[in-house]
Amino acid sequence: MKKTYEIEVDCASCANKMEDAAKSVDGVKSAIVNFMTQKMIVEFDEGFDAKAVMDDVLRACKKVESDCEIYL
Repeated sequence: MKKTYEIEVDCASCANKMEDAAKSVDGVKSAIVNFMTQKMIVEFDEGFDAKAVMDDVLRACKKVESDCEIYL
């Protein structure tokens, strides 16, 4: 399953770091963060709850940029 989320990210470099952080979360098959559109596209591994995985993704992204927001 693939979902698109609105995200607040301050720069392209941070977007790349947040993308890497999201990809490292268990249950994320792939993640793309687009700085220009302020969107994150996440594809989830089968059998994982998207809401629970996104909670972990948000925590991982906040380690990169503490004021980031992902609108679930």
